Amino acid sequence: MAQPAHGSTTAAPGPRVPEPRFRITRDGLRASMWFWPSCASLAALLVTLLLMPVRPGDDVAWARWIWPTGVDAASSLLQTVATSVMTAATVTFSLTVVALQLASQQFSPRLLREFARDVRTQAVLGVLLGTFLVSITGLHGMDADRPVPVLVVGLVYVLGIASGIVLLLFIGHIARSLRVDTMMRSAHQSCLAVLRDTYPLSETGEVQEFPVPDGGTLVPVGRSGIVQTVDWKPLMAALEKHGLKMRIMVQPGDHVTLGSPVARVWADDGGTVPLAAVRNALAESLEIGYERTPEQDAALGLRQLTDIAVKAISPSINDPITAAHATGYCADLLVDLQRRRLGPEAHQDAHGVQRLVTDGRDYRYFLDLVCGPVRRFAHSEPIVLTAVLRLLRDCAATAVNESQRAELRRQNSLVLETARNQMVAADDEEIRDMGRRVEEALAGNLTAAFTDRAGETRSV
Repeated sequence: MAQPAHGSTTAAPGPRVPEPRFRITRDGLRASMWFWPSCASLAALLVTLLLMPVRPGDDVAWARWIWPTGVDAASSLLQTVATSVMTAATVTFSLTVVALQLASQQFSPRLLREFARDVRTQAVLGVLLGTFLVSITGLHGMDADRPVPVLVVGLVYVLGIASGIVLLLFIGHIARSLRVDTMMRSAHQSCLAVLRDTYPLSETGEVQEFPVPDGGTLVPVGRSGIVQTVDWKPLMAALEKHGLKMRIMVQPGDHVTLGSPVARVWADDGGTVPLAAVRNALAESLEIGYERTPEQDAALGLRQLTDIAVKAISPSINDPITAAHATGYCADLLVDLQRRRLGPEAHQDAHGVQRLVTDGRDYRYFLDLVCGPVRRFAHSEPIVLTAVLRLLRDCAATAVNESQRAELRRQNSLVLETARNQMVAADDEEIRDMGRRVEEALAGNLTAAFTDRAGETRSV
């Protein structure tokens, strides 16, 4: 049996932390296709109930302008709108399911959450369901012995027209969404936003390092799953209260298993660590779910783009051009990462005492994440291997420190080694030329790295 590190102790796994039956998060609500349409339906019901008592007589001019006929015609209108809207809602739902199935099978299963988060789809469903609810509620309030609730009828008239418009717009939106370029752009923009929120700017691309003291107590996680977010503020309060220091060993995107260590904690006075309080504070700070979410997971967008590239070069799809385009989007993200502060982050309490260190990813991790899978799956495809080398050349041209250049040089050698004995002479020569251009860019000779005959080293 493996022994703990010298001077450290491991806390007993303890009882399993019960999974919350229902936990509300902002991203969870945004990713649920039912929440906002349900809110729109309830709002429509409330407005209908408020407008229902407004039943002016036939001699009121503004009422006759809204609805000049009687109850029977109004009932027919509401029935027609309710039936048509439910048909439109069925079409919308069917198109959404087809889009989800296509995105999962042909591009990446990790793109499904982006479709569920789509504001336009939720807005269309909200309009259609709201229109249906107003129509059937208005039908329930129709009475042949009483005047027509003209405001409700007018509202149904307007919503019926709006439903037809949003249905046409939705069909166009789905047609655009199913284009792979739209999916790649969406993943790129989402990842870029997370990068800007997660990693501060740094012109030198520094990677922070905080020494780990000897000893400490390893704290196991209370349940299995994927770390989605880390909220360090409540954890800082608990650490300051009990006089503790902690280093969290996991980060968003990591998979953890019940009983595996996720943090190491030390007492300021070298005494006993109150494990119960630490475990409760850690359970409150770590959001653990069953899937990766984009809130703090900067690597998720790159994983989605890499999935698209790998799927595109699979024998069932055989689309190396799409794979090359996906690596182009990854190149932009990796260039952005070069001028950001990576690695661990330290947090201090109100008295300036460093209480918490949270682990972070480095540049090598992100390069391996993109280049590794694409390089392995495209070992015999010169278009994709050249695209990976083009990515490395673009990153080499903007690298800001020697550590980044060393990682780019390492990836360049791995690609060239992968291509060895896999290509005909002409393809091998093209790949070697791109590898040479990467080295030229690393050496600072950008003219030699980017000058070509007819733009062939920039296009696919």
